[in-house]
Amino acid sequence: MMEVCGSSNVTLREFGSEQSLLSRPDGSASFIQGNTSVLAAAYGPAEVKVSKEIYDRATLEVLIQPKVGLPGVRERAQEQCVRETCEASLLLSLHPRSSLTLILQLIHDDGSLLSCFLNAACVALMDAGLPMSRLFCGVTCAIDADGQIITDPTAAQEKESRALMTFAIDATERRVMMSSTRGSFSVHELQQCIAVSQKASEKIFQFYRDSVRRRYSKTL
Repeated sequence: MMEVCGSSNVTLREFGSEQSLLSRPDGSASFIQGNTSVLAAAYGPAEVKVSKEIYDRATLEVLIQPKVGLPGVRERAQEQCVRETCEASLLLSLHPRSSLTLILQLIHDDGSLLSCFLNAACVALMDAGLPMSRLFCGVTCAIDADGQIITDPTAAQEKESRALMTFAIDATERRVMMSSTRGSFSVHELQQCIAVSQKASEKIFQFYRDSVRRRYSKTL
């Protein structure tokens, strides 16, 4: 089942999600933002290698697979952003000396890729039924040459922008859990982008709720 959401005040591309696509992972989901598409698979809790074992919590590993070729520096940086966000959300202390693995496969990149990775990760973790203290979502903002803020930019808009920012927003207090920025911008522009991202997150969290509600109402 595909759910699609538009926008009213804050401009977001249409997005959709489908859960439990794969049979082998404990949880899986696709997430689409415009033409950007990502597939996520969550595994665990499972046995962990002794070298990676942590005595008081689970070990979380995030792997990003590009569309072609091997992961590079960009993927490693994105992995760190997603891992830090998930670690702040998951109740890892409930599964000490175990392993959680999240694999994100890029299907198509047309901008706002890191936020799409974050959204796919959150939906996959929900599908896996892993205990979480809060949900989160990712929102990307671009600042063009005229100083205008573009939410959920396409790849072409990213290329023409002078600054690009991605924020992970939590669902309870709309706080920024993680930020990734590049380009030149002022403190005021950063604050504006955070405010816009917090506003945009309301639409994504509502989409989460609607998607889960419709999915389980059909299975009952």
